[in-house]
Amino acid sequence: MAATDWLSQGTLVLASNNKGKIAEFEKLFAELKLPVEVVAQGKLNIEDAIEDGLSFVENAIIKARHASKISGKPAIADDSGICVPVLGGAPGIYSARYAGEHGNDAANNEKLLADLKPLRQEGEAIEGMFVCVLALVQHAEDPLPQVFQGVWHGEILEAARGENGFGYDPLFWLPELGISSAEMSKEEKNKISHRGQAMQLFKASLAK
Repeated sequence: MAATDWLSQGTLVLASNNKGKIAEFEKLFAELKLPVEVVAQGKLNIEDAIEDGLSFVENAIIKARHASKISGKPAIADDSGICVPVLGGAPGIYSARYAGEHGNDAANNEKLLADLKPLRQEGEAIEGMFVCVLALVQHAEDPLPQVFQGVWHGEILEAARGENGFGYDPLFWLPELGISSAEMSKEEKNKISHRGQAMQLFKASLAK
């Protein structure tokens, strides 16, 4: 199967029920002007997959296969999160449920701040990075999923800033821009974010 055979299928399922992610992807896909309809899995009554992988890559593939199996269509999934080296890479793949409850952004942000507080040293920034892995499968048993990865480097703030975005955006500081991720417009964020980077690699694959 050629890498772009899925384009002839008419529909590509987006394996996510996260409203924030779906909104970002809808903008990104609109810019790509793909000759297929991209449908969020919730519109097909597909529930979230059980993410029991140990990496972003594994979980992205699990989610894509799950959506493809139920829909019978090609699927693309994103697994993403924030990694903080001083915490051994945590929250990592557990970013969405770091504080225990899946998708509770406020609690997750509070836990990250609390975990970092004893590690902070005056005048020293704490590095962090947003990671996004996209996995595209032609069908549920696809032996060769296409994988696209984006990494967005920044720092972790001591307190939230900004009202935009979702997840850990209010804590993610971009020193070169002097703003947090939550102080950017969707358009600004999509140009440089982890998700935007992964989508650019996906876009480049379509031209091959």
